Amino acid sequence: MAARTRFAPSPTGPLHLGHAYSAMIAAHAAKVLGGTFLLRIEDIDQSRARPQWEAQIYDDLAWLGLSWPKPVLRQSDRLPRYSEAVRELTEMGLTYPCRCKRADIEAAASAPQEGVPQFGPDGRIYPGTCRTRLDEASQPEDVLRLNVKKSIEHIDKALFLETGPDHAGSYQLDPDHLQNAIGDIILVRRNMGSSYHLSVVLDDADQGITHVHRGADLFEATHIHVLLQRLLKLPTPVYHHHKLIRDTAGKRLAKRDDARAIATYRADGAAPKDIFRLLELTPL
Repeated sequence: MAARTRFAPSPTGPLHLGHAYSAMIAAHAAKVLGGTFLLRIEDIDQSRARPQWEAQIYDDLAWLGLSWPKPVLRQSDRLPRYSEAVRELTEMGLTYPCRCKRADIEAAASAPQEGVPQFGPDGRIYPGTCRTRLDEASQPEDVLRLNVKKSIEHIDKALFLETGPDHAGSYQLDPDHLQNAIGDIILVRRNMGSSYHLSVVLDDADQGITHVHRGADLFEATHIHVLLQRLLKLPTPVYHHHKLIRDTAGKRLAKRDDARAIATYRADGAAPKDIFRLLELTPL
């Protein structure tokens, strides 16, 4: 199979320099590998997604000189696919409903074990409060979690290759790390029908993505993604977690940082070459 890379933004705000960097890294890799660069719209959170931000994504990326096959895959069109995977995991006995609110999780984790991480890819590591509530009926406000400990029992040796600058090497999933440093992640969020972890795994597999390029802050999430790939019998791409673009104070850029939005640079008269210079990249 020919190499396939992707850039998958959420239409919840303007693209900033960090997004441009990630998109350009993925597009450059596709060019070097003689493959295809794809754009995907991660819009499962319909409470925050806006059509104008999606339109701005297309406009900004085209202005930077990027192109991609049409039509673009949009997660909001794929809820039946996500539900199918959830049913499969549930039939394996690997999911459970959870009604804990953020305050409940904070309270339960107020006295963490010494030496055990408090935060993982989903924020505060879930202490498993609802894992044993098997006799209670699921409620509409519940989220659905993956029982990581039981999931580990369903997979054999699982490896993934990382080529990024900070973590380059081959990794094997570690059961202790999955349970203690990641925990029972959310598979289905309230009023969304899925979650980032589940959707991104299914989307990458269904689009035949062979190389995933994304920020270094998502490296830990790769462990849960590879676990889901094994459980659902999906291929594992090569991963590359690149550096994060930060502001002058060293803080990671966020969508609310309009001063570094691509649209702001454009409005101020910048050319694409100026963005490449700021990111220390060579135009494609």
